[in-house]
Amino acid sequence: MDEKKILSNKTYLYLTEFFAGMSVMAVELGASRLLAPYFSSSQIVWTIIIGTIMIAMALGNIYGGRYADKNPNPDKLYGRILIAAIWIALIPVAGKYVILGISAVLILAVNSNFLIWAGFLACMAIFVFPLFLLGTVTPSLVKYTMESLSDSGKTVGMLNASNTIGSILGTFLPTFVTIPAVGTSVTFLIFSGILLLLSLLYFISAKRGLGRIAVGIFLFLICCATGYSDSFAFWENGLTYEGESVYNYLQVKEEDDSVILSTNVLFGVQSILKKDDSFTGMYYDYALAAPLMAGAMEKDDMKVLVLGNGTGTFMTQCGRCFDNMQMKGVEIDEKITTLAREYFALPEDADVITYDGRAYLNAADEKYDVIMVDAYQDITIPFQMSSIEFFTLVKEHLTDDGVMVVNMNMRGKEEGNINQYLADTIAGVFGEVYTADVPGSTNRELYASNSGRMIESFDAGRDKLSNPDFSELMERVSLGLLAYQPGNYLLTDDKAPVEVLGMQVIDDLIEDEIEYYKNIFQRDGIKGLLNGM
Repeated sequence: MDEKKILSNKTYLYLTEFFAGMSVMAVELGASRLLAPYFSSSQIVWTIIIGTIMIAMALGNIYGGRYADKNPNPDKLYGRILIAAIWIALIPVAGKYVILGISAVLILAVNSNFLIWAGFLACMAIFVFPLFLLGTVTPSLVKYTMESLSDSGKTVGMLNASNTIGSILGTFLPTFVTIPAVGTSVTFLIFSGILLLLSLLYFISAKRGLGRIAVGIFLFLICCATGYSDSFAFWENGLTYEGESVYNYLQVKEEDDSVILSTNVLFGVQSILKKDDSFTGMYYDYALAAPLMAGAMEKDDMKVLVLGNGTGTFMTQCGRCFDNMQMKGVEIDEKITTLAREYFALPEDADVITYDGRAYLNAADEKYDVIMVDAYQDITIPFQMSSIEFFTLVKEHLTDDGVMVVNMNMRGKEEGNINQYLADTIAGVFGEVYTADVPGSTNRELYASNSGRMIESFDAGRDKLSNPDFSELMERVSLGLLAYQPGNYLLTDDKAPVEVLGMQVIDDLIEDEIEYYKNIFQRDGIKGLLNGM
């Protein structure tokens, strides 16, 4: 069919609107997964993504409407769709390098709000242009599909419905199908290919523009060959596993003495297995004080619940140090539990439930001697697991002398920091609260109980330990324990600005880490900085 015939085929035009809407949402969800390993998947990052994409779409709508009135040439529209398709295909090829380049520059140039600036500029550089082009689709198609003013409402309604239905599918398909099955990179390529096919059908039907289509196909194939990778950590060699789940980017790395899980490329270790069964040297070791505080050495059976089980590091540690533990883990990401059984020696019969931690407490009636809350990852702190309502729920699931231990992984320096909010909130629920900083890290363990004899039980339990290494470790914990003096910083279900509070601490950590390199850069410039590295 020629150009007039394809433009008179409203089904094809509605399909153009449908797939454009689908691709916009797929790119938005892909953007969150591309940025998450570098900037987290917090509400702040989502706000930046949604905000910049809405800016791009609004500008595209304005430009598309004006251009359609001045030059209603469908070649231009499908040419823009073609360019958007190739740009989206380039994202898995070059996107991570753009993110790291922007981050490297901003680390030296920005003193505060690093996460906001880096996320915003990365979104602007990577996603705004193709989505601006896709934003021109709707006003252009209105021009081609509207036959008269008498059916303008029907026409616009059908176009919006096509776009909305496409957007719905573009929301569900990446989240539940393509990203878990083939990864973020291939997801970008799939939806790029759909847009490319739309342009291909138009130009073939119009019998012109075949040269640009040939170039587009050639570039797309190059992107498929070079962008087909689920590796975010391209600087790492010999990773044992790298992939994605519905919730996380996942990386398993094997070292001489340990196996490590990370759900974030640049920051942190989320779980670890020591091959020689030794202590981890991390906060998991300090968390082992909680069973002693709950009277583990005096009881025949101890029930332990881990909210945020990961690969079962705390469960494994408890099993090695105590012989009276009945342990249950709750982990929202089933893929992590699968990796735990494959790489981290988590027994097949280990009791791990795939569920959200708070939702599990709402559904469960059982009480526990120890509940560990280990669901916080850098700035990604689930607000529903940080509020006074949540900690009240935890208290209700503890025995009378039960102990809650919480891993808080960012120590803030300023008044009113995230740790202070969390600790004050917990102190509003529990009568006895102690903290201990974990040496060599930014982690702080918090222990809370209403028993009134938490420290007494801890000291009595330490005296009964037969393992000298464990005894020495608990001695270090004892020396670091501080009774917490609560303030008035509270988090509630209605108001829990955990992302903003976490971002403030991230800024402090970044500033501390790069101060040395900033001084070199200011003194000797970029050449001195490169030599210093």
